[in-house]
Amino acid sequence: MAKLLLPDTENDVTPKALFLNRRTIIKTAGAAMLSSAAPALFANSAAPSWLNKKVQNTVYRSMSTDETLTEQYDATRYNNFYEFGTGKDDPAKYASEFNPYPWEIAVEGECDAPGVISLEDLVTSKALEERILRLRCVEAWSMVIPWTGLELGTLLKRFKPNSRAKYVVFESVVRKEELRGQKDRFSFIDWPYVEGLRIDEAMHPLSFLAVGMYGEALPPQNGAPIRLLVPWKYGFKSAKSIVKIRFVEKEPKTTWNISNPKEYGFYSNVNPNKSHPRWSQATERRIAGNGNIERIPTSMFNGYGEVASLYSDMDLKLFY
Repeated sequence: MAKLLLPDTENDVTPKALFLNRRTIIKTAGAAMLSSAAPALFANSAAPSWLNKKVQNTVYRSMSTDETLTEQYDATRYNNFYEFGTGKDDPAKYASEFNPYPWEIAVEGECDAPGVISLEDLVTSKALEERILRLRCVEAWSMVIPWTGLELGTLLKRFKPNSRAKYVVFESVVRKEELRGQKDRFSFIDWPYVEGLRIDEAMHPLSFLAVGMYGEALPPQNGAPIRLLVPWKYGFKSAKSIVKIRFVEKEPKTTWNISNPKEYGFYSNVNPNKSHPRWSQATERRIAGNGNIERIPTSMFNGYGEVASLYSDMDLKLFY
């Protein structure tokens, strides 16, 4: 079970260097030692120095777990990111064609202070934290990954959503000259990739914006330079390479829900009791360390039971 650890004072914050050293004596040591021993193999070489410095010097304010970390190699080489292609290895294979810097996010819609924020302004003006989070794909595979970033609500509050803001929409980048999956004539997606959350979901402390993973700047194949993480939902809800955020009054149409509404609902909470029409969600393939893949039971809300109150009056088999 993951636990959110927020320090009461600066003295309660563990610097990253000490945290990495501590990893060598806990259960997750194998994967962590691999990622910290050879970061050059996986680092985002295009990331600017200020971003690398900020991520690498992040203090430890993590959601922790005693589960084995997925090896960095697997987490950066086995991805769904259809902007690069539909193959699991396409994102890593073609990541070098995408240069996401500089970067800005436009925030608009039902808010009193719409505007544009640069990645540098967002990252350098806020304290970042590391969270070890489970990632559960709708395809029934999962990983455990250390991410670096900040609470989504921290960004959203800056733009003062008003009383009509019932939902939040996230739009991913469109750059067909750099993202070959977007110019594939066989693509079934009407770009840009769009996802959404209810406003209370977006403001929940678990909703997270990541700019790094494994102590390095986020690589392009994992959604550089900034991506969403909603760990109690299936992975496709966590939009990558976000360029626009909109506050809206009505439930938005989202990419996978438009593509196949019978298979992909708006909420898409991890639910072992609600099967996908083509496979069971009762178990998952956990991709762990040393190339191990273990079949394990799936937990409701991916184990993040603290979000259950968000859906206390809903039938989650109906609102899937």
